[in-house]
Formats: sequence, structure tokens, C-alpha cells
Amino acid sequence: MHAIVFLLIYALSSAPVAAQTPPATDAPPTATPAASAPTLDTVLVTGEQPGPGLWKVTRRDSDHVLWILGTQAPLPKTISWRSNEVEKIIASSQEVLTDAQAELKVGIFRAVFLLPAALGAKKNAEGRTLKDILPADLYARWLPLKQRYLGRDDGVERLRPILAANELYGKAIGKSGMTNKNALWPVIEKIAKRHKVPVKEIDVPIPVDNARQAIDDFKSTAGQLDIDCLATTIARLETDLDSMRARANAWAVGDLEKLKSLPYPDQRAVCLNALAANANLREKLDAAKKRIRGAWLDAAEAALWNNASTLAVLPVAEMVSPDGRLAMMREKGYLVEEPQ
Repeated sequence: MHAIVFLLIYALSSAPVAAQTPPATDAPPTATPAASAPTLDTVLVTGEQPGPGLWKVTRRDSDHVLWILGTQAPLPKTISWRSNEVEKIIASSQEVLTDAQAELKVGIFRAVFLLPAALGAKKNAEGRTLKDILPADLYARWLPLKQRYLGRDDGVERLRPILAANELYGKAIGKSGMTNKNALWPVIEKIAKRHKVPVKEIDVPIPVDNARQAIDDFKSTAGQLDIDCLATTIARLETDLDSMRARANAWAVGDLEKLKSLPYPDQRAVCLNALAANANLREKLDAAKKRIRGAWLDAAEAALWNNASTLAVLPVAEMVSPDGRLAMMREKGYLVEEPQ
């Protein structure tokens, strides 16, 4: 079921849509073809770092407080997060909220039965490779990045461009001294356990009622938009890795203004555009994203009504977005204060 898992988790999981993210209708950005992989100049911070301050959300008619810690991905692999302020808040809180996560519901027997079809959906039709389907200039830009970040992994050459893009991006992050793993959550969970504060996990079930149809829908998205996804990912790795490291550093030292000032291109908008070309997938993804946002907002509002103090986590990129969940809380009449 890798294809089904990818197309939903890719769209619904950790990835926030930042204020600067291009809309899904934008054409993929272009970049000057690179003869070799880019040189990275920004040196990542190491050691113990404070991270950003906390956002504060309150009701106008109450002194109840929702404290929100902004998370960032990727982050330097070698930093250790200094959590003294967060520990004090958790110790005096009644609840800790996770970010909302999609939980796919596919029956195990159906998953096993459909596994060959799902695996087939990952690869290009008729056994073609990326060299066969990519324009020559784009393939020439793909090769040095593949060599640098994927090495001799020739299996990736047979993957759909959208899946090859995912493999390349993940490996590039790891080999650039960063990680997409949420290094903060294990610390938060440990603190909550120490102080006996309950953790509310916001898991949103996303049923896959017709797994065979989902596979067929994913297969139907192959084509130029699929290639555009890989082209945009390549462009980002050619031009934005140094800015990613700068954003990671800004988060680590708690420099919110720096985080806001740095551009935040996101190739996922173009990749989601490929998936959204199928009407069934577009409808399902839009509905699932709406449910995930709604589930977190419902939990946050309930916490503000029921608890004197609550700690929650959200991606920084969404928190500074004009249409993110904090903006939605402002529209509902809550007071939102940024960290100083």
C-alpha cells in the first residue's frame, strides 16, 4: 500500500503550508541548470539551544491560556533543545496537545491483497526509467543531485517522478546536517510524564473506502504534472538548501524575526497539484485537510474552556501564515500574542 500511504501522508502529515508557499496553480520554478551540487555556506548551530519563545492564546472573557510551541523542520541534527521554560509551563498545565495527524484506515487483509498493485503504482509505466521520461536538461540536473544524495541507488530511476522527488529530498536533508524528525516531541512527552500531565493525541481517522480506486487514481496522475513535481524539488535543492539551514539556525536560537524574513519556497504545492489533477484525489485530500485542521481547532478551543493552562505544538510556518490555524483563532475572537 505504499502508493496510497504516500499520496495521503505526503499531503496531510507534517507539512504545513507557509505564508510564502506558492499556490498549487503556480508553474514550477526554474533554476539555472547546475553542473554540480551546490556549495553550502551556512554553518549549522550545535549544542544546547533555546528554540523560539511561546505563542500565547487567551479568551477575552477568561484568564485561561493556551501556550503554543512552534516547531520547525528541518532542524540541525546536533542541537540539544533547552526546555526549561516549557517544563515550567507543562508542570503548571492540565493538558498537552499534539498536532493533528492523519491516521489512514485501510483493512490489513485488503492491504495485503492490493500490495502488488500498490507497488506497481510506484513505478513508471512499461518499465521506463527517469532517463526515458524526463527532458534531457532536467535529467542532466537530476544526475549530480542523485549521485550526491542517493549514491548508487539505481532503483530510484524506475520510480514515478513524484516519488523520486520524495526520496531525493529526504536524503538531501539528512546529508546536509539536518533532520526532518520531530526532536522536540520526545522531550515534551517525557516532561509531561514526569509531571503527570495528560497528553491528548489528536489522531484523525482517514478512511480509504476503496483502496483499489485510490491506486487507480494515483496511477492516473502520471504525466507532465508528475514531472513538474520533480523539477520543482530539484530547483529547491539547487537554490534553497542554504536558506533551509538558515531557517533551522533561526529556530534554534529563537530568532522569530529572522524566521519570518527568510523566504519559504515549498515544492509540495506543485507536487500536490499533480495529485489534485485527479478529481477523486482532490476531493479526498481537501476533505481530509479540512478535518485535520478542524480536529486541532476543536481540541484547542476545548482546552481553552476547560483548562487554566495548556501547552500545544504547531509548525512555526503555519503559525505565521495569514491563513494558518492561529489566524483562524484570531478570526474566532481569541487574543493571540507572539513571543517577545
